[in-house]
Amino acid sequence: MNASDYGVLLTTTQNREEAATIAKLLIEEKLAACVQLLPIESFYSWQGKTQNEAEVLLLVKTRSALFEAAIARIKTVHSYTVPEIVAMPFAVGFAGYLNWIDEVTAP
Repeated sequence: MNASDYGVLLTTTQNREEAATIAKLLIEEKLAACVQLLPIESFYSWQGKTQNEAEVLLLVKTRSALFEAAIARIKTVHSYTVPEIVAMPFAVGFAGYLNWIDEVTAP
C-alpha cells in the first residue's frame, strides 16, 4: 500500500445545500469514502473585480485513481462556471484508514 494511491480532492460551493448534494452523490456513487463540509470565507478575483463570499469547502477523501471520475461528476452538478476542483495525493497515511477507503470506494 502506497499513501500516494489515496488523497483529498477540494472543491467549494456557494451554499451548504449544494455541498451536501455533491457529497451525497460522491458517497453514493462510491467515488469518495468521506466528504467533510466546512464553512469558509473566500476572497478572489473574478472578471476583474475582487470578490468576497461565504462558501462551503468540501474535503473529499478518495483513491487517487478516482480523482478524474470524481472531478467529472462534480462538474456535472456544480453551479459555478469555473469551479475550484483540485486534488492532492497523500504523502503518508494510517494504513487502517487507507484500507477503509479501499473498502468503501469503487474498485
